[in-house]
Amino acid sequence: METLIALAIGTLTGCGVYLLLRARTFPVVLGLTLLSYGVNLFLFATGRLVIGQPPVISGAANYADPLPQALVLTAIVIGFAMTAFVIMLSLRARDEFGNDHVDGTAPQAGDAT
Repeated sequence: METLIALAIGTLTGCGVYLLLRARTFPVVLGLTLLSYGVNLFLFATGRLVIGQPPVISGAANYADPLPQALVLTAIVIGFAMTAFVIMLSLRARDEFGNDHVDGTAPQAGDAT
């Protein structure tokens, strides 16, 4: 179970960083979203991966820590607002510059991106 969670966190983070390094606005927005999903999954995994245990300390040997769950819930709301803001910012930049490149310059004739 821990290996699967670690693999999912690594995959989301790696894909997010790869998409952040692209030169177009939509892959950058998608990369930010995937990176935030990876961080949320990491925060959630820090609260111990136990099934069927109480979420607070009640004398049980194994319990699920409620703090990472609260942090992830807050991060989901903030991530949604951040994604909406970045999408609107990229649409505004596209209208102002006339293209969707991150640096605001027009693509050259030999560019593959």
